[in-house]
Amino acid sequence: MQLDIKLLSKNTIAIALLLFCFISNAQTLRKRTTMLMGGRFDITIVAKDSLSAEQNIDSVISEITRIENLISDWKPTSQVSEVNKNAGIRPVKVDPEVFQLTQRALHLSEITNGAFDISFAAMDKLWKFNGSMTEMPSAEAIQKSVEKVGYKNIILDSVQSTIFLKLKGMKIGFGALGEGYATDKCRNMMIAQGIKAGIVNATGDMSTWGMQPNGKPWNIGITNPFRPDKISKIIHLKQGAVTTSGSYEKFVVFDGKRYSHIINPSTGYPSTGLCSVTVLGPNAETANGLSTSIMVLGKKNGIELINKYPDYGFLMITDKGKIIKSKKFGSLKK
Repeated sequence: MQLDIKLLSKNTIAIALLLFCFISNAQTLRKRTTMLMGGRFDITIVAKDSLSAEQNIDSVISEITRIENLISDWKPTSQVSEVNKNAGIRPVKVDPEVFQLTQRALHLSEITNGAFDISFAAMDKLWKFNGSMTEMPSAEAIQKSVEKVGYKNIILDSVQSTIFLKLKGMKIGFGALGEGYATDKCRNMMIAQGIKAGIVNATGDMSTWGMQPNGKPWNIGITNPFRPDKISKIIHLKQGAVTTSGSYEKFVVFDGKRYSHIINPSTGYPSTGLCSVTVLGPNAETANGLSTSIMVLGKKNGIELINKYPDYGFLMITDKGKIIKSKKFGSLKK
C-alpha cells in the first residue's frame, strides 16, 4: 500500500510538472487600436497572459505618445512646432532624438535630390483629393505652392543640437516617416523587455517581430491598388518591417492620367506612373522613406535608389497594373 501511494505521488508530480510547462509556454495574443500621431495604430502583443499583454500595449501607447509630443508639427508644444515658429528667426535646440531623426531625413533628401523632403509641410494645399477638383491648377500656382519648400534651407548644428529654418514661413513635418520611426522604437523597446512577438502597425507602416502563438510567421496583406477591398499579395514575416505608399485611396484623374496624392516636393506636381510601392526591410523608418521616394522618383530612378540599400526589397505596381518586384521580396513571398 505504501508503494502504491509513492507511485501515485510521483505520477501527480509528473502531471503537475507537465501542466506547469504547458502554462509557462502558453502565449496570449492581444490587440488594440488607437488614434495617435494623426493616424490609426494597431498594436498586437504576444505575451504569457492577457494582463501582461495589455500592460505592454499600454507601454507602447505611452512611447508613441512621447514621440508624438516631440515631433508632431500639429502639436503646438512639440519641439518641431517650436522649430517651425522660429523659421527665419533663430535656431531652436532640440533633443538628440529629434536632431538625429532630422539628420536621417536630410540624408534621404540629399540622395534623392529632393524627392523626399520634410520641408514639404510648408507646401500650399493646392491639390484636392476629395473629389472637388475639376481642373488642373495653373503652372504658376503650382510653382508658388513650393516657394517655402527646400531641404537645403534646413540648417543643422550638431554641436549645439539646433535646427534652423532659413526662410520665414518654412515648416518641417515628419509625417509617415515619424510613424515608421515610432513603430521601430516600440518594437525595440518590447524586445528589450522580453516580449517575444508582436506587431506595431501605423496605418500600414509596420514593424514586426517573433511569431504568432501558433508558431507561424505573421501574415501581412498588400492591398490591390485597383481594388482596395482586395488583397493583392500576402507575405510572411518573422522580424522586419513593411511599408506601402500608394495612390489607391487618394488620387485625381485628368485627361486619362492618374495623379497621386503624394506630391513631388521639388516641383509641386503629384507623382505619376506608380500606383503603389511596398518596401520590406529591417526597419520601418527607412522603408517608409524609400517607398515614398520611389513613388516620386518613378520606376527607373526608384529602383536605382533602393538598390543602394541591399537589405531592402520592393514591390511596385504601375498605373497600368504591372507588378515589378525585387528578388528579396520574392524570397519573402509565399
